[in-house]
Amino acid sequence: MSDLNQRIADFLAQRRIAVAGLSTKRQITGNLIYRKLKGAGYELVPIMPAGGEFEGDQSYPDLMAVPGKLDGIFIATRPEVTTTLVQQAVDVGVPRIWMHESLVKAASSVSQEGVMLAQQHGIALIAGSCPMMHVQPVDFAHRCMCWLMKVTKRMPA
Repeated sequence: MSDLNQRIADFLAQRRIAVAGLSTKRQITGNLIYRKLKGAGYELVPIMPAGGEFEGDQSYPDLMAVPGKLDGIFIATRPEVTTTLVQQAVDVGVPRIWMHESLVKAASSVSQEGVMLAQQHGIALIAGSCPMMHVQPVDFAHRCMCWLMKVTKRMPA
């Protein structure tokens, strides 16, 4: 099994995961991933700057406000926000980070500064890819995207 596959399996073996990059005003990638993970049985903690509720779950403005331990954070934000979230993860001891990357929209949450910061602090990191390609059941479109990312060598190392 490749190192990436091991990191993905480890991340998805966790139960309590924060998700950043959500909106109550419009449908965005983070919302879709939140629903997929929630449907797969994960205990999710929404991170939204305004706080409040997200789809019936209490959200928090940042990682410092979350009560209890988090097993990981999934990030679907702009790269500059990702860097801030990685620093927060370091500060509160979140051991796993997954930064989203979209093949279709050519959008990425990957922040090189955030990658270096996570690596410096020994955080297990997935810098790219999408959990929709890995959380069962995987739909046909995401199976195709996974294949295409591997063929074009856009799958993170």
